[in-house]
Amino acid sequence: MPSDTRLPVRPSARRRRELASVALVATAALAATPFVARMAPFGLSRENAAASAALAAVPATSVLETAAKAVAGNGRHLGFDTHSYPGDRAMKAWRASDANYEWVGYYLPAPCHKDDSWSGTRERLAEMDWGVAVIYVGQQTWTDPAHRSRMTKAELARAERNGATCLPSFVDGERGRAEGADAVARTAAEGFPVGTVIYLDLERMEIVPPHMRDYYREWVARVLEDGRFVPGVYVHTHNAKVVYRDVRGQYAAAGIDADPPFWVAGGSGFDRDRDPADVGHTFAQAWQGVLDVVEKRNGFRMPIDVNVASVPSPSGVVALAD
Repeated sequence: MPSDTRLPVRPSARRRRELASVALVATAALAATPFVARMAPFGLSRENAAASAALAAVPATSVLETAAKAVAGNGRHLGFDTHSYPGDRAMKAWRASDANYEWVGYYLPAPCHKDDSWSGTRERLAEMDWGVAVIYVGQQTWTDPAHRSRMTKAELARAERNGATCLPSFVDGERGRAEGADAVARTAAEGFPVGTVIYLDLERMEIVPPHMRDYYREWVARVLEDGRFVPGVYVHTHNAKVVYRDVRGQYAAAGIDADPPFWVAGGSGFDRDRDPADVGHTFAQAWQGVLDVVEKRNGFRMPIDVNVASVPSPSGVVALAD
């Protein structure tokens, strides 16, 4: 975890607007689904509580549909992601620079990303006026599964006893549901508000095998069933079409008439002034076009991937208030 000491910072006007908007959406979902009732309270003001009473009858599907549509747009907002939290001083310095980076990837502890250095930084990042893309790195096939044998049940059990959390043989629908629930629990534990988009990280695959399709469809279905958060996907352009069709089908089955948020990696011709859809997919709401570069801002160097999104916060924490 970063050792920086947080300095007291008064929330920006943008952040105060965000909190008010989030309170309204959160209260609507509280009335709509029993899962949300177990969330820690957001500490609504008397004014916000009174204003949100009018939304008490809004169903969870409407809340998620509104939240999903809120992260679609026609803007060009630069962001970056990096494996581990760079520390408060670095994040403040970069936000104050003229680099125009507005948002950052926020990695949850996950089966294929054990690092927990981002945990507990949500409020500090909000005070710095950073938008975020919440990332859950789920199971991966890693190599072409057509040339890989599946582990037996005994081998899987032994691997789990030995502490394994990320294996190609773990990829199936049952684990997708379990890890969808895990993603929800971790997002809630970080204090993210109702309506936040969680991006399931799916790395590039030569083909998308049936057990992987089962995995991510069940992951998405479980997040939608919970009713608090919006399932999105980070995916390589090589696999984007098939994954989008599957996930859009899960949205339709849940009664949500909205495009699922998609963050697409790869493609060619990336430029910081390009639209996300220029990656080659009209459904792309963010585009990761530059990998593994090192940049320096205000005295702090970071290894980053460079992205452009249609809104200032691909997880919607800020976008909902705009």
